[in-house]
Amino acid sequence: MEKKLIIILGPTAVGKTEFSLQLAEQLHTEILSCDSRQMFREMKIGTAAPTEKELNRVPHHFVGNLSIHDYYSCGKYEIDALAKCEELFQKHDTLIMTGGSMLYIDAICKGIDDVPNIDEDLRKSLWETFETDGLDPLRNQLRLLDPDYYNTIDLKNGKRIIHALEICIQTGQPYSSIRKNSKKERPFVIEKIGITRPREELYERINLRVEKMFDNGLLEEARSLYPYRELNALNTVGYKELFQYFDGNWTLDYAKQMIQQNTRHYAKKQITWFKRDPEIKWIETSDLHLMNVK
Repeated sequence: MEKKLIIILGPTAVGKTEFSLQLAEQLHTEILSCDSRQMFREMKIGTAAPTEKELNRVPHHFVGNLSIHDYYSCGKYEIDALAKCEELFQKHDTLIMTGGSMLYIDAICKGIDDVPNIDEDLRKSLWETFETDGLDPLRNQLRLLDPDYYNTIDLKNGKRIIHALEICIQTGQPYSSIRKNSKKERPFVIEKIGITRPREELYERINLRVEKMFDNGLLEEARSLYPYRELNALNTVGYKELFQYFDGNWTLDYAKQMIQQNTRHYAKKQITWFKRDPEIKWIETSDLHLMNVK
C-alpha cells in the first residue's frame, strides 16, 4: 500500500491540534509537529504546545525535543523529519503532520537546497556582529556579496540574512546561485489539508487564547526566559512583547494587547502564504465532521 503523509495546516489558533488528534485517533497513527517553536521545551505556554493530556492521546514527535540553546534550522528539520517518517512508515501506512510554520512545511514538501556545513566560528562571528552592531552592517555585506538575493529577502529578518551570508562567505559564491528551488521527490504521497474559519472568529479565538496563556502562567514562563532574551528562539510573539514589559518600556496590559495584535498579524501572514499553494484542500471548521479520510 502506498504510504501517505497528511499535513494539517492553517493559521495559528484555527483548530489544527484538536482536528489532528481526532484524525490520528481515527487512523490509529502518530503525529509529527511542524511548528518551529513548539520544539523548544522551555516555551510550552507561549507556543500553545500540546498539553500532557493531548500528548498522551496520540504519540507526538518534534514537540519539546530541543532546548532554546540548541541551534536548529529548516534544513535540519528536513533531515530529521524524513528520517522519522521512514521509521514510522514501517508500522503505519498513514502519518499526520500538523503545524503552521510555513518554511518547515515547505522543507518536507519541496525540500531545502543542499548547502555546505557552516564553520561554527563564522556563524558565531556573524551573530556577534548582529548583537553588537545590529542588522545594518550585515545587510550591507549581503548587498555586496549577493545583490540578487538582497533584492528579494525580507531585510528585517536577521536569521535569513545571516544564513545567506554564511553560505556566501563559506562557499565564495552568491547564495542565490546555490538556491535551486527545485522540488525534491519523496517516497510517499503528500496530502495537504488547510483548516479555515471566518476571519472575525479566528481573531476572537486568538484573543481568547492569549488570555488563557496568561491564566496558565505565560508571565512566569517569560520571566524565567528573560535572561536569554537574545537567543533566536525567543524572538517569538508572546515573549518579545513581555520582555518589553520587563524592561519597563510597556505596561502589562499594553504588552498583552501587542501579543494579541502581533499574533493576528502572524495569522494573516500564514493565510497569505498558504493561499498561494494550489495543492492545499481547504476545509471550513464547520465542515470538518463531514471529512472522510481514507
